[in-house]
Parts: sequence; C-alpha cells; structure tokens
Amino acid sequence: MNNKVLIAGATGYLGKYLVQAFYENNYEVSVIIRNKQKIESVSHMIQSIIVEDITNKEALKGLMQGYDAVVSTVGITRQKDHMTYMDVDYQCNVNLLETAILDGVKKFMYIGVLGGEKFRNLKIMDAKEKFVEVLKRSAIEGIVIRPSGFFGDLKEIYNLAKKGTVYVMGKGHYEVNPIHGYDLANFCVKHLQDAPGEYPVGGPEILSQRDLGSIAFEVLNKPERIIGIPIFLVRLVKVIIRSFTKETFYGPIEFFLTVLTENMVGPKEGKITIKDYFSELKRQE
Repeated sequence: MNNKVLIAGATGYLGKYLVQAFYENNYEVSVIIRNKQKIESVSHMIQSIIVEDITNKEALKGLMQGYDAVVSTVGITRQKDHMTYMDVDYQCNVNLLETAILDGVKKFMYIGVLGGEKFRNLKIMDAKEKFVEVLKRSAIEGIVIRPSGFFGDLKEIYNLAKKGTVYVMGKGHYEVNPIHGYDLANFCVKHLQDAPGEYPVGGPEILSQRDLGSIAFEVLNKPERIIGIPIFLVRLVKVIIRSFTKETFYGPIEFFLTVLTENMVGPKEGKITIKDYFSELKRQE
C-alpha cells in the first residue's frame, strides 16, 4: 500500500480536502507550496511542508525521493503574476512529473476536468490536456481524476441569490452534478490504489442551473428570481473578452461560460448535497 504522498497545489479549494482525506486514511502527507501561511488550517495533518517554486525544475531535484505517490491539483485560478496556462497548468505539472520519475515515485495522480478533451479550443483546457497526454506517455503509473465541477464554483450562484437575482444560461436547463471537495478528495484516495487510467466523477445530485438557483433561494428564504441569458449573448461576451483582455483574465471567464452551456454530468459519488453546501455558507456569514 502507498503510504507516503506528496500533494502539490495544496492551498487551493481541493488541496486542503486532499490533505484531510489522505491523513484520515492513514497516509503520511507532505505538501509542496509557495506560501506556508496558506496551509495553516491543516498544518497539524502534514508531516512535511516543502516551500519551493515548482516553476524551477532544478530546485525540485531530489525532493520526491521516498514518496510513493504525487497528487497534483496545480493550475491557474486567480494568479496575478503574469504566468500563462502553459507556464502553470502544463509546464509546472511537467516539472513535477519529471522530478517524480527521476526520484523513483511509483504513481502520479492529476486532477483534470470532465470531458476536457472536448474543450481544447480553450487555452486553459488545452494546457491541461497537453499535460494529460504527457502523463499517459510517461514511465509512471498515471491516474487522471476528471470531476464534473467543484462546489466552490457554485458560491457565485449563492451570492447572486443573496443579491436577489440568479442568472442562468439560456433557459437554465443545462445539467450538472458538481462534487464537494471532501467527497472528491476521498474519491482520489480510493482510486490511488487502482490501475492507471482516467476516472470521471460527479456529485450525488444531477441538477439543472435553474435547480441550483432555486436551492440557493430556498436556503436564503428569499423569493425566487431567475433570469435566463440568451446563448447568443453568452457567445458574444466570450468573443469580446477574448479580443480585449489578457489570457489570465479572460481564461477562467471563458471556461465557465463554455461549460455552463454544456451538460457536465459524471458518475455519482459522495454524500454532500448542494443544499448542505449553501446552508454551510449561510452559517458562516
């Protein structure tokens, strides 16, 4: 059994849940991060905190010796350091992968996106899928986890409901089953022992965008007001932001506007519901 795991990207939405899930399943957990302060909430679960810049492959040499597996959720979210998706989502993961191979790590798990191969026209997805291709060809046991979406991405729906109006794409009939970070992290733990390959996954509920808005209003005990945005207008917005803003600004917006006009449904997993998540957001206020 693999019992010593190194997590890269541990300061993001999923990363801290990965630390918790592996720790609770009796793994010796280490993380590689740039900012030690961002991991304080789960630091008691971590055996070793490696502070290093993963953009520098030379600095990584030897750091993974003795680990059974590396789990990476590295990717650009809201970085403002002028790096591109190819710099981070592709090259940083390649740096981690090449180091893992040189240091004798047995397995490399990467958190991708459900149906990512369909979205290669988006720069963020092209960078991710190029790394998946490298991982599949590499001399290591590569495991790609493909979630349909994170609960953290739904916070904006809750915030819109708080303001009084939720906007959906078209008639709001596109279906999704995003998964909570804790459920996804436990799915990752479960599949780390499995054969190399790709593992799609979603949450326990398949809901339309309109359903998501309704649940948010119900939790907030507010009157429901949901407005559909015409699809042609969504496409026009994508063209405009791509033409007049930088890649790191338009990339996330373009990605979300694209997946919101698709059904994003993976095999059901986990127990935490959207209503549970929205209720927790309300309790935290």
